[in-house]
Amino acid sequence: MKRALIIRHVPREGVAGFREPIEAAGYLVDRIDVTDPSFAALDLCQHDLLIMMGGPMGVYEQEQFPWISCQLRRLQSRLAADLPTIGVCFGAQMIAAALGADVYPGPVKEVGFHPVAVRGEVPSNPLRHIVDVPVLHWHGDTFTLPENVELLASSHLYDHQAFRRGRNLLALQFHAEMGEDERFHQWIETWPESVLEAGGTEEDLRRAHALHGPTAVAAGRAMIAEWIAGLER
Repeated sequence: MKRALIIRHVPREGVAGFREPIEAAGYLVDRIDVTDPSFAALDLCQHDLLIMMGGPMGVYEQEQFPWISCQLRRLQSRLAADLPTIGVCFGAQMIAAALGADVYPGPVKEVGFHPVAVRGEVPSNPLRHIVDVPVLHWHGDTFTLPENVELLASSHLYDHQAFRRGRNLLALQFHAEMGEDERFHQWIETWPESVLEAGGTEEDLRRAHALHGPTAVAAGRAMIAEWIAGLER
């Protein structure tokens, strides 16, 4: 059986709605937290699929979080081998950094549900499933676009919302996996200042989650299922 590994940078950010299409594609799913003592020695090339989730830290905070530089080095080896890899939010920023891009604080917080503008040839873009679908955004960092990748989506606040390289690498700044997971409410309780900095309220964000969450997750699952079906190995 094929094996997938989820890297969690904080327990509140798991694979959520993406688990279903990953398991449906025949993957046995493992998970590891960066705080696990065994993480430092883990070979990131040994799994058939790697999924890196989000987190509140910045890629540039390597003195405060020494595991970031260690993870980046091993991620570079995986990307050099073109092994199937997905990054979400902080995970996408890690991919961008591993490919030589700059990751830095953006001018505004982007927190809430709104659609992204899908770029390029939509019929061949797995993000076609989320066209006009409000998905969850929760970040304040952004990145320059790495060389030799294809920009897949932008939002009204940030140009670089998703990119891919070939068929085996997908980076998503937004959270199309979230919408039915109770951890969403933990995010609000843990980072209420992010909601306020983005100009929203907790009440409005919870209301948007109830309204848009199921549709966002269904679209996100279809997106991931199509991307996995097109992997080259």
